[in-house]
Amino acid sequence: MRYDLTDLRLFCETVDAGSITGGAEKCALALAAASTRIRRMEEALGAPLFTRSRHGVSPTEAGRTLLKHARAMLAQSARLKEDLGAFAGGLSGEVRLLANTNALTEFLPEALSSFLAAHPQVSVDLEEKLSDEIVGLVAEGVADVGIVAGTVDVGALATYPFRSDRFVVVTAAGHPLAGREAVTFAEVLDCEFVGLERSSSLQRFLAARAAREGRPLRLRVQLRSFDAVCRLVECGVGVGIVPQSTAARAARTMSLGVVELADDWALRELKIVVRAEAQLRPFARELVESLRAA
Repeated sequence: MRYDLTDLRLFCETVDAGSITGGAEKCALALAAASTRIRRMEEALGAPLFTRSRHGVSPTEAGRTLLKHARAMLAQSARLKEDLGAFAGGLSGEVRLLANTNALTEFLPEALSSFLAAHPQVSVDLEEKLSDEIVGLVAEGVADVGIVAGTVDVGALATYPFRSDRFVVVTAAGHPLAGREAVTFAEVLDCEFVGLERSSSLQRFLAARAAREGRPLRLRVQLRSFDAVCRLVECGVGVGIVPQSTAARAARTMSLGVVELADDWALRELKIVVRAEAQLRPFARELVESLRAA
Protein backbone atom coordinates (compact mmCIF):
# COMPACT_ATOMS: atom_id res chain seq x y z
CA MET A 1 0.00 0.00 0.00
CA ARG A 2 1.72 3.22 -1.21
CA TYR A 3 0.29 6.72 -0.86
CA ASP A 4 2.23 9.86 -1.73
CA LEU A 5 1.93 13.16 0.16
CA THR A 6 -0.44 14.58 -2.45
CA ASP A 7 -2.77 11.61 -1.88
CA LEU A 8 -2.67 12.14 1.86
CA ARG A 9 -3.26 15.90 1.64
CA LEU A 10 -6.12 15.38 -0.82
CA PHE A 11 -7.68 12.82 1.53
CA CYS A 12 -7.44 15.18 4.55
CA GLU A 13 -8.77 18.18 2.62
CA THR A 14 -11.67 16.09 1.32
CA VAL A 15 -12.58 15.07 4.86
CA ASP A 16 -12.43 18.69 6.04
CA ALA A 17 -14.46 19.99 3.08
CA GLY A 18 -17.00 17.15 3.19
CA SER A 19 -16.72 16.73 -0.58
CA ILE A 20 -14.23 15.55 -3.19
CA THR A 21 -14.86 18.78 -5.10
CA GLY A 22 -13.82 20.85 -2.08
CA GLY A 23 -10.75 18.68 -1.49
CA ALA A 24 -9.72 19.00 -5.13
CA GLU A 25 -10.02 22.80 -5.00
CA LYS A 26 -7.82 23.03 -1.90
CA CYS A 27 -5.16 20.86 -3.55
CA ALA A 28 -5.41 22.65 -6.93
CA LEU A 29 -6.38 19.41 -8.68
CA ALA A 30 -8.97 18.79 -11.36
CA LEU A 31 -12.01 16.97 -9.98
CA ALA A 32 -11.42 13.98 -12.28
CA ALA A 33 -7.79 13.68 -11.13
CA ALA A 34 -8.82 13.93 -7.47
CA SER A 35 -11.53 11.28 -7.89
CA THR A 36 -9.03 8.97 -9.58
CA ARG A 37 -6.50 9.40 -6.77
CA ILE A 38 -9.08 8.61 -4.09
CA ARG A 39 -10.36 5.60 -6.03
CA ARG A 40 -6.81 4.25 -6.34
CA MET A 41 -6.23 4.76 -2.61
CA GLU A 42 -9.36 2.73 -1.89
CA GLU A 43 -8.31 0.02 -4.37
CA ALA A 44 -4.86 -0.20 -2.75
CA LEU A 45 -6.46 -0.51 0.69
CA GLY A 46 -9.19 -2.89 -0.44
CA ALA A 47 -11.85 -0.96 1.49
CA PRO A 48 -13.81 2.28 1.00
CA LEU A 49 -12.41 5.39 2.68
CA PHE A 50 -15.60 7.45 2.29
CA THR A 51 -19.32 7.00 2.62
CA ARG A 52 -20.84 8.88 -0.29
CA SER A 53 -24.23 10.58 -0.32
CA ARG A 54 -25.93 13.40 -2.20
CA HIS A 55 -24.88 15.73 0.62
CA GLY A 56 -21.16 14.93 0.21
CA VAL A 57 -18.74 12.42 1.71
CA SER A 58 -17.78 11.35 5.23
CA PRO A 59 -14.93 9.05 6.30
CA THR A 60 -15.59 5.39 7.00
CA GLU A 61 -13.96 3.57 9.94
CA ALA A 62 -10.98 2.87 7.68
CA GLY A 63 -11.00 6.52 6.60
CA ARG A 64 -10.91 7.78 10.18
CA THR A 65 -7.91 5.53 10.89
CA LEU A 66 -6.12 6.82 7.80
CA LEU A 67 -7.00 10.41 8.74
CA LYS A 68 -5.18 10.15 12.08
CA HIS A 69 -2.01 8.82 10.46
CA ALA A 70 -2.21 11.10 7.41
CA ARG A 71 -2.36 14.23 9.55
CA ALA A 72 0.62 13.06 11.60
CA MET A 73 2.62 12.33 8.44
CA LEU A 74 1.75 15.68 6.85
CA ALA A 75 2.69 17.51 10.05
CA GLN A 76 6.03 15.71 10.11
CA SER A 77 6.57 16.58 6.44
CA ALA A 78 5.90 20.24 7.22
CA ARG A 79 8.45 20.16 10.04
CA LEU A 80 11.00 18.57 7.72
CA LYS A 81 10.42 21.26 5.10
CA GLU A 82 10.74 23.94 7.75
CA ASP A 83 13.98 22.54 9.19
CA LEU A 84 15.63 22.08 5.79
CA GLY A 85 14.28 25.24 4.18
CA ALA A 86 16.99 27.46 5.60
CA PHE A 87 19.67 25.32 3.91
CA ALA A 88 17.84 25.48 0.57
CA GLY A 89 17.66 29.29 0.71
CA GLY A 90 13.97 29.30 -0.25
CA LEU A 91 10.57 29.03 1.39
CA SER A 92 11.10 27.23 4.66
CA GLY A 93 7.73 27.13 6.35
CA GLU A 94 3.96 27.33 6.13
CA VAL A 95 1.51 28.13 8.91
CA ARG A 96 -2.15 27.21 8.65
CA LEU A 97 -4.34 29.88 10.24
CA LEU A 98 -8.14 29.68 10.66
CA ALA A 99 -10.23 32.72 11.56
CA ASN A 100 -13.87 33.73 11.87
CA THR A 101 -15.35 36.39 9.57
CA ASN A 102 -14.82 39.31 11.93
CA ALA A 103 -11.13 38.62 12.51
CA LEU A 104 -10.50 37.77 8.87
CA THR A 105 -11.99 40.93 7.41
CA GLU A 106 -11.30 43.56 10.06
CA PHE A 107 -8.07 42.76 11.88
CA LEU A 108 -5.94 40.13 10.18
CA PRO A 109 -4.89 41.96 6.98
CA GLU A 110 -2.89 44.54 8.91
CA ALA A 111 -1.66 42.11 11.57
CA LEU A 112 -0.52 39.54 9.00
CA SER A 113 1.19 42.04 6.73
CA SER A 114 3.80 42.90 9.37
CA PHE A 115 4.48 39.22 10.08
CA LEU A 116 4.85 38.31 6.40
CA ALA A 117 7.11 41.29 5.75
CA ALA A 118 9.37 40.18 8.58
CA HIS A 119 9.32 36.52 7.49
CA PRO A 120 9.73 36.34 3.68
CA GLN A 121 10.50 32.63 3.92
CA VAL A 122 7.09 31.79 5.45
CA SER A 123 3.67 31.41 3.81
CA VAL A 124 0.33 31.54 5.65
CA ASP A 125 -2.59 29.34 4.56
CA LEU A 126 -5.56 31.41 5.80
CA GLU A 127 -9.12 30.07 5.79
CA GLU A 128 -12.44 31.29 7.19
CA LYS A 129 -14.42 28.98 9.50
CA LEU A 130 -16.98 29.17 12.30
CA SER A 131 -15.43 29.59 15.74
CA ASP A 132 -16.52 26.18 17.05
CA GLU A 133 -15.19 24.52 13.90
CA ILE A 134 -11.86 26.30 14.38
CA VAL A 135 -11.51 24.99 17.93
CA GLY A 136 -12.01 21.40 16.75
CA LEU A 137 -9.60 21.70 13.84
CA VAL A 138 -6.86 23.29 15.95
CA ALA A 139 -7.32 20.62 18.64
CA GLU A 140 -7.02 17.90 15.98
CA GLY A 141 -3.84 19.43 14.57
CA VAL A 142 -5.42 20.32 11.23
CA ALA A 143 -4.54 24.00 11.78
CA ASP A 144 -1.67 25.57 13.70
CA VAL A 145 -3.43 28.72 14.95
CA GLY A 146 -7.05 29.85 15.21
CA ILE A 147 -8.83 33.11 15.99
CA VAL A 148 -12.27 32.64 17.50
CA ALA A 149 -15.05 34.47 19.32
CA GLY A 150 -14.49 34.65 23.06
CA THR A 151 -17.85 32.98 23.77
CA VAL A 152 -16.87 29.60 22.30
CA ASP A 153 -15.71 26.72 24.54
CA VAL A 154 -12.04 26.13 23.68
CA GLY A 155 -11.55 23.04 25.84
CA ALA A 156 -7.89 22.38 26.65
CA LEU A 157 -6.48 24.78 24.04
CA ALA A 158 -4.21 27.63 25.12
CA THR A 159 -5.72 31.08 24.51
CA TYR A 160 -4.44 34.64 24.17
CA PRO A 161 -6.46 37.87 23.78
CA PHE A 162 -6.49 39.34 20.26
CA ARG A 163 -9.09 42.09 19.65
CA SER A 164 -12.50 43.36 20.77
CA ASP A 165 -15.34 44.46 18.51
CA ARG A 166 -19.14 44.54 18.43
CA PHE A 167 -21.66 43.72 15.74
CA VAL A 168 -24.08 46.53 14.92
CA VAL A 169 -27.03 46.99 12.58
CA VAL A 170 -26.51 49.33 9.63
CA THR A 171 -29.48 50.90 7.87
CA ALA A 172 -30.20 53.50 5.22
CA ALA A 173 -30.43 57.01 6.69
CA GLY A 174 -34.24 57.15 6.36
CA HIS A 175 -34.95 53.64 7.66
CA PRO A 176 -37.39 53.35 10.64
CA LEU A 177 -34.62 51.79 12.77
CA ALA A 178 -32.09 54.51 11.99
CA GLY A 179 -33.11 56.66 14.95
CA ARG A 180 -32.94 53.86 17.53
CA GLU A 181 -30.07 53.64 20.01
CA ALA A 182 -30.27 49.85 20.28
CA VAL A 183 -32.29 46.98 18.85
CA THR A 184 -32.42 43.22 19.44
CA PHE A 185 -31.71 40.67 16.73
CA ALA A 186 -35.28 39.35 17.09
CA GLU A 187 -36.64 42.81 16.20
CA VAL A 188 -34.33 43.11 13.18
CA LEU A 189 -35.68 39.83 11.79
CA ASP A 190 -38.77 41.77 10.68
CA CYS A 191 -36.53 43.47 8.08
CA GLU A 192 -35.05 42.32 4.80
CA PHE A 193 -31.29 41.78 4.94
CA VAL A 194 -28.22 42.46 2.87
CA GLY A 195 -25.74 39.78 3.91
CA LEU A 196 -22.52 37.99 3.11
CA GLU A 197 -22.36 34.94 0.86
CA ARG A 198 -23.65 31.67 2.29
CA SER A 199 -20.17 30.19 2.82
CA SER A 200 -19.30 33.04 5.21
CA SER A 201 -18.98 31.88 8.81
CA LEU A 202 -20.83 34.99 10.04
CA GLN A 203 -23.73 34.39 7.68
CA ARG A 204 -24.04 30.80 8.85
CA PHE A 205 -23.93 32.01 12.45
CA LEU A 206 -26.69 34.58 11.87
CA ALA A 207 -28.84 32.00 10.07
CA ALA A 208 -28.47 29.69 13.08
CA ARG A 209 -29.43 32.52 15.47
CA ALA A 210 -32.51 33.28 13.37
CA ALA A 211 -33.47 29.59 13.45
CA ARG A 212 -33.27 29.69 17.26
CA GLU A 213 -35.79 32.52 17.16
CA GLY A 214 -37.99 30.38 14.93
CA ARG A 215 -37.73 32.97 12.16
CA PRO A 216 -36.19 33.00 8.68
CA LEU A 217 -33.37 35.36 7.73
CA ARG A 218 -34.91 37.24 4.79
CA LEU A 219 -31.89 37.82 2.56
CA ARG A 220 -32.37 39.97 -0.53
CA VAL A 221 -28.79 39.80 -1.75
CA GLN A 222 -25.52 38.24 -0.59
CA LEU A 223 -22.13 39.82 -1.19
CA ARG A 224 -18.47 39.09 -0.58
CA SER A 225 -17.46 41.93 1.77
CA PHE A 226 -18.77 44.10 4.59
CA ASP A 227 -18.02 47.24 2.58
CA ALA A 228 -20.23 45.99 -0.26
CA VAL A 229 -22.98 45.22 2.28
CA CYS A 230 -22.82 48.81 3.56
CA ARG A 231 -23.03 50.24 0.03
CA LEU A 232 -26.26 48.36 -0.75
CA VAL A 233 -27.70 49.16 2.68
CA GLU A 234 -27.11 52.85 1.94
CA CYS A 235 -29.19 52.41 -1.23
CA GLY A 236 -32.14 51.09 0.81
CA VAL A 237 -31.94 47.44 -0.30
CA GLY A 238 -32.14 46.15 3.28
CA VAL A 239 -30.38 46.25 6.65
CA GLY A 240 -27.06 44.62 7.44
CA ILE A 241 -25.14 43.31 10.44
CA VAL A 242 -21.47 44.26 10.38
CA PRO A 243 -18.64 44.88 12.87
CA GLN A 244 -18.75 48.27 14.57
CA SER A 245 -15.28 49.01 13.20
CA THR A 246 -16.60 48.50 9.65
CA ALA A 247 -19.69 50.63 10.30
CA ALA A 248 -17.61 53.50 11.72
CA ARG A 249 -15.35 53.48 8.68
CA ALA A 250 -18.22 53.23 6.19
CA ALA A 251 -20.21 56.01 7.91
CA ARG A 252 -17.44 58.50 7.08
CA THR A 253 -18.30 58.29 3.37
CA MET A 254 -21.83 56.80 3.30
CA SER A 255 -25.19 57.97 4.59
CA LEU A 256 -25.90 55.20 7.11
CA GLY A 257 -27.73 54.68 10.37
CA VAL A 258 -25.71 52.67 12.90
CA VAL A 259 -27.72 50.97 15.67
CA GLU A 260 -26.27 48.98 18.56
CA LEU A 261 -27.23 45.30 18.59
CA ALA A 262 -28.34 44.62 22.17
CA ASP A 263 -27.85 40.82 22.23
CA ASP A 264 -25.04 39.50 24.44
CA TRP A 265 -23.40 37.64 21.55
CA ALA A 266 -22.98 40.90 19.61
CA LEU A 267 -19.94 41.83 21.71
CA ARG A 268 -17.00 39.92 20.25
CA GLU A 269 -13.89 39.33 22.30
CA LEU A 270 -11.60 37.61 19.80
CA LYS A 271 -9.07 35.09 21.07
CA ILE A 272 -6.05 33.34 19.58
CA VAL A 273 -6.21 29.57 20.18
CA VAL A 274 -3.38 27.05 19.83
CA ARG A 275 -2.43 23.65 21.15
CA ALA A 276 0.20 23.55 23.90
CA GLU A 277 3.04 25.92 23.01
CA ALA A 278 5.52 23.03 23.06
CA GLN A 279 3.62 21.43 20.16
CA LEU A 280 3.86 24.53 17.94
CA ARG A 281 6.35 24.63 15.12
CA PRO A 282 8.76 27.60 15.28
CA PHE A 283 7.06 29.69 12.61
CA ALA A 284 3.62 29.10 14.13
CA ARG A 285 5.00 30.24 17.49
CA GLU A 286 6.43 33.38 15.87
CA LEU A 287 3.08 34.10 14.18
CA VAL A 288 1.28 33.89 17.54
CA GLU A 289 3.80 36.27 19.09
CA SER A 290 3.35 38.68 16.16
CA LEU A 291 -0.46 38.60 16.40
CA ARG A 292 -0.34 39.22 20.15
CA ALA A 293 2.01 42.18 19.69
CA ALA A 294 0.22 43.75 16.71
